[in-house]
Amino acid sequence: MLEKTYTPKDIEARMSAVWEKAEAFRAGRPERVAAEPFCIVIPPPNVTGSLHMGHALNNTLQDVLCRYERMRGKDVLWQPGTDHAGIATQMVVERKLAAENRTDRRTMGREAFLKEVWAWKETSGGTITNQLRRLGASCDWSRERFTMDEGLSKAVVKVFVDLYRQGLIYKDKRLVNWDPKLLTAISDLEVVQTEMRGKLWYFDYPLAEDPAVKVTVATTRPETMLGDTAVAVHPDDERWQPYIGKHVRLPLVGRLIPIVADAYSDPEKGSGAVKITPAHDFNDFEVGKRHNLPQINIFDVEARLALAGNEDFLAGAEGADLEAVLALDGVDRFEARKRIVAMMEERGLLARIEDHLHMVPHGDRGGVPVEPFLTDQWYVDAKTLAEAPLKAVREGRTAFVPKNWEKTFFEWMENIQPWCVSRQLWWGHQIPAWYGPDGRVFVAPTAAEAEAEAAEHYGAPTALTRDEDVLDTWFSSALWPFSTLGWPDETPELKRYYQTDVLVTGFDIIFFWVARMMMMGLHFMQEEPFHTVYIHALVRDEKGAKMSKSKGNVIDPLDLIDQFGADALRFTLAAMAAQGRDIKLATSRVEGYRNFATKLWNAARFCEINECRRVAGFDPAAVRSTLARWIVGETAKAIGETEAAIGAYKFNEAAGAVYRFVWNVFCDWFLEFAKPVFTGADEEAKAEIRATAAWTLDQILKMLHPFMPFITEELWSVTGEAGPAREGVLALAAWPQLAGLENGEAEAEIGWLVDTVQAIRSVRAEMNVAPGAQVPLVLVGVSEATVARARRYGDLLNRLARLSEISTVAAAPKGSVQLVVRGETVALPLAGVIDVAAESQRLAKALKEAEGDIARCDAKLNNANFMARAAEEVIEEQREKREEAAERKAKVEAALARLKEVG
Repeated sequence: MLEKTYTPKDIEARMSAVWEKAEAFRAGRPERVAAEPFCIVIPPPNVTGSLHMGHALNNTLQDVLCRYERMRGKDVLWQPGTDHAGIATQMVVERKLAAENRTDRRTMGREAFLKEVWAWKETSGGTITNQLRRLGASCDWSRERFTMDEGLSKAVVKVFVDLYRQGLIYKDKRLVNWDPKLLTAISDLEVVQTEMRGKLWYFDYPLAEDPAVKVTVATTRPETMLGDTAVAVHPDDERWQPYIGKHVRLPLVGRLIPIVADAYSDPEKGSGAVKITPAHDFNDFEVGKRHNLPQINIFDVEARLALAGNEDFLAGAEGADLEAVLALDGVDRFEARKRIVAMMEERGLLARIEDHLHMVPHGDRGGVPVEPFLTDQWYVDAKTLAEAPLKAVREGRTAFVPKNWEKTFFEWMENIQPWCVSRQLWWGHQIPAWYGPDGRVFVAPTAAEAEAEAAEHYGAPTALTRDEDVLDTWFSSALWPFSTLGWPDETPELKRYYQTDVLVTGFDIIFFWVARMMMMGLHFMQEEPFHTVYIHALVRDEKGAKMSKSKGNVIDPLDLIDQFGADALRFTLAAMAAQGRDIKLATSRVEGYRNFATKLWNAARFCEINECRRVAGFDPAAVRSTLARWIVGETAKAIGETEAAIGAYKFNEAAGAVYRFVWNVFCDWFLEFAKPVFTGADEEAKAEIRATAAWTLDQILKMLHPFMPFITEELWSVTGEAGPAREGVLALAAWPQLAGLENGEAEAEIGWLVDTVQAIRSVRAEMNVAPGAQVPLVLVGVSEATVARARRYGDLLNRLARLSEISTVAAAPKGSVQLVVRGETVALPLAGVIDVAAESQRLAKALKEAEGDIARCDAKLNNANFMARAAEEVIEEQREKREEAAERKAKVEAALARLKEVG
């Protein structure tokens, strides 16, 4: 017996236990040994993480696919796991040690610190996996992996060693994003561009051949001038052509540096000359390579000036100012900036200063500006490894959905740079490289093998020192689709589930994760790791603004689950997940879908109260009444629409098809049409409609289950108490196979009834007919079949459309509104029912308001200044307001046209 009130919190905890007891999500179930496999690997969330709205969307869509394919009889593996999150986890544990007034990391040493990290991981890590369970994620939790578990660590070592031996991993001195607070290289994804109000300093560099000639350069980072090794001008800039090949004397340092011709310099900016600092700017680094310029690193790892004993800096340095410059050794970069500007001003070489609003890269964890830093790091030859993924996408073996993301993929991959994989951290996979006393490197799976190689090389056992760096977390994540299945061992899971099927992820990690999984999968497995990459959009606030703590507009999915239930949140996200469109999430939308769940619950209770029980052997193809044949056909149509939409990854369309069928077709129409049958005297008709209602409810629970698993599993369980015993949980039930059950004759009959009622209700609302007023319906020259329908369903029409009578005439009476229903005309005589003059006045006012709203929106959208300055979400809000006003205008104009018919 169903409870009177739908309470999601009680249901969710209970159903989770039901699934766990049934091992519903376990891959490789005995009865599915011969079934087609279906595999999705979860984008592993950070072990430090907690569920945010992006996770909620990402995992809801994955779960829809997994539950759907599981019901279609496939052997589904949704592979869960977490990422060790090198920087984030190390910071969490370091903060914990500080809060407990314990020894810091460097004092306690690497081994002791790593013990602390593992202890934290065991007790506090992985909170997010429990939160994913609350969301209803149907992962095979028995197979949960961790990027630093024994098996994955084995895979990481093998990949590194193999790539090194194949010449695809090497050590090189290049620029990296350096976090001076965390003292490590970081990836581009860990760099946040922050808009800051700064200064643009213009310095004069004297021409060595003629000091009276000054070359003016601009910089936002004056301290880097100490590492300048050239000035670049555009080769076509006539102003500077006579000076190309000459030199300027670098102020303060005295070093002679050349003027080089390079297209990097923009003649339209400033003087057209730009200072080149190859060791401290990514663009300058490339210019330096083109012109074989020296690379002079002037910073230490904490972004303090490192000048004393710096041979690269001192080479060519001379002059009276050198002693003052060397006094800056050890000074922080920002303090050094002030002093250098002051020194340039004292020497008359500061041309001018301008206020400058610009983007400054910050480390997302350390929170301080990052420095392009020249340092020795380990690199992967990404350009070579990118060739196979590029070919796979071009040839269609891996497809992006939406397809436009392929362009982004190509742009990144075709311009790919070497991948820096080393990090100066302790938490992570320590690089399997050992160094001899002369710096020679030995890369091997184990220390013993490295020592054996060293002994052979040196002719005697030789002490080695292991590389202290760890690997970028994306390195282990790149192996995720096959390492989680047991590779490098030849496991049954690897053979069965690789290649995986679809990857569901966000656009921001196409390059960092998707591309690298494809590189590694194709290189080591000789097959793409997935055939489809579905890229979902961002979840924004209801106004379209990106959620951020600073804006205070972050919506916590766990709060929404507590308030409205996981099913309501899941359905909201799926229903709004249109391809290529960001989701504007409002709490009211989640509340609305909570009402949808309540509507389903009440419909199930209505069926229970009216004794709609499942009947053994019920055959939907054998029902006889028009109403039963109609709802069976509509059910088949809804199943087909849902299947087609899920198959095309159009989650919003799939959710929309289910929603329309449940709310409109089943609840609003079928159950309404069934009421007279339930209260009537025809026991045979009553039995058939009861059985059909129970059957239809079963199909609803199946088609809705991938989206709303908790409520559907609960209803499946309770409705299963009457009638034939259920074979198992809904999560493992068979997806409906209803092709061929559509019934055109029944649809023509009941569909006409539905369309007529809807048309009449629409006109009543448009014309402001009083809710209690009964109006006549006139059938104008309609067919005999329609006349017969009107007779058969006259009582229903009168009740549902509030009609006083139904008549048939050859021509529409004067003062009536004419409607076309399925190609035939019906009319509503409204003269005398409504006040035409008052209604005309009301509609004219509404039309004026709509036109005014359109004009106000157009004034902004056609204003170039507004379009240039307004935030993206503000512009989108104006477009939506205009669209809504245009829809109102169209409706009002249609109502005015109808009003003219009345008189």
